Amino acid sequence: MGKKDTITKDYMNDPRIFADAFNYFIYHGKQVIAPEDLYPLDTVEIVLPYGEDGKIHPVQRFRDNFKYLAAMQNKEAAYLLLGVEDQSEIHYAMPVKNMLYDSMEYTSQVDKIARAHRRHMNAGKNNEKKFLQKISSGEFLSGFYKEDRLIPVITLVLYFGPDKWDGPLGIHDMLDIRESALLPYIPDYRINLISPHSIADTEMENFHSSLREVLLFIKYSKDKERLQKLVSTDPRFLSVEQKASQVIKIMTGSEFKINEKEEEVNMCKALEDLKEEGREEGRKEGRKEGREDGIKSAERKFVRKLLAKKQFTYEEISDMTEVSIDEIIRIEGADRNL
Repeated sequence: MGKKDTITKDYMNDPRIFADAFNYFIYHGKQVIAPEDLYPLDTVEIVLPYGEDGKIHPVQRFRDNFKYLAAMQNKEAAYLLLGVEDQSEIHYAMPVKNMLYDSMEYTSQVDKIARAHRRHMNAGKNNEKKFLQKISSGEFLSGFYKEDRLIPVITLVLYFGPDKWDGPLGIHDMLDIRESALLPYIPDYRINLISPHSIADTEMENFHSSLREVLLFIKYSKDKERLQKLVSTDPRFLSVEQKASQVIKIMTGSEFKINEKEEEVNMCKALEDLKEEGREEGRKEGRKEGREDGIKSAERKFVRKLLAKKQFTYEEISDMTEVSIDEIIRIEGADRNL
């Protein structure tokens, strides 16, 4: 598992963050799902289909996070199963992936119910004939009775990237259909998606955890001026919990420092410290080398380094290196033409 996947999985495993994501998506921010009513489930899904050779061939898949929501009236009973799939990159087969996870869970539920019925039947062997008269042949064969019900499953895809999600949102988007008349007869499986790019800033207020700051930072991570303004004017960025700061750092490729001993991070100060380090590094490099065509060779090298990071505006790079904006643009253009 990659570093990005590991850190987002750990972050979303927090019941507060997990509940916040579903409360935003399903209830528009209303606090309906309480973190204390969420309980972890095994993230491994296994089904045992039969192959062409008649043998059982186990199929195993791993969800990122999977929890059950306990019923209000009975904490022993689950009435909703919730899964989260964290994506650091756009997945162009996501509808199929989610459909497989959910169908495996429903298959598992049917199998558990059928096993429970068989145990009940075996326990009353003496009354088996009388028992069989109470169920239909279809119920007996399927092991799933007319009154049996499944626990609903909702899977939510959380995309931790700044770009617009241009992948399919449903099975129909993935099909090569030349006759539109066929579509009504082909079941569509739609994904539930949270993507920072498509969320308006006003809608971000419907998040009540640090997930708001994480998604906002990611949304504007490629617009440095907008990001700097956001972080410096939004008071919630003055104290972002450490796990959320780690997600921001890893998912956006930022190089700000995080003090492991502190529970919260002042993101405004972290970005300012990062800029100051860049300015000082530029000054040191500039003092080492002599001028080359009016600009020190070390400065050229450092300008290229800062441009490659794609974290700073031309104005910020100019401030760090004392190289004019026009010259920075020329350096960038020259590198593109190489």
